[in-house]
Amino acid sequence: MAKKSKKQAQQPGGTPATVALTAAGVEYTVHAYDHDPNHPSYGEEAAEAMGVSPERVFKTLVADVDGTLTVAVVPVAGQLDLKALAAAVNGKRAAMADPTLAERTTGYVRGGISPLGQRKKLPTVLDASASAHPTICVSAGRRGLEVELSPEDLTKLTEAVLAPIGRA
Repeated sequence: MAKKSKKQAQQPGGTPATVALTAAGVEYTVHAYDHDPNHPSYGEEAAEAMGVSPERVFKTLVADVDGTLTVAVVPVAGQLDLKALAAAVNGKRAAMADPTLAERTTGYVRGGISPLGQRKKLPTVLDASASAHPTICVSAGRRGLEVELSPEDLTKLTEAVLAPIGRA
């Protein structure tokens, strides 16, 4: 597992996510690992590669809630509860967004979508379980790159709603 310090993450070549974190003055750590394109789960691969509990590694999913693209950030150890996501944003119905639309709207590729530094700011919901950890890991904007930060900082920067949207 390779780590980059905050100072290194500020150097040219950062992702929009690390640029946003640096601009906000937030403390974070970047974790890089060799992505295996044959691994069945991007999130589980990240947890394994970093040696971090899957409950602390969160995946970023894009859903359509009543016609509005909405970001859901949930532990890789579980799944997104679409009904709970809809309820968290006062919606009626949620479905997973078209992957091409999610990529085009966020500016990231699937498996590397970060809740930070997206091309278009989308409503965001962070699973309430994040609060149980001093830090969590989310995609830093590309496959094989994660950023570790406090759930409070992630919530603040994304203006996220904290709600129980994950399920085992």
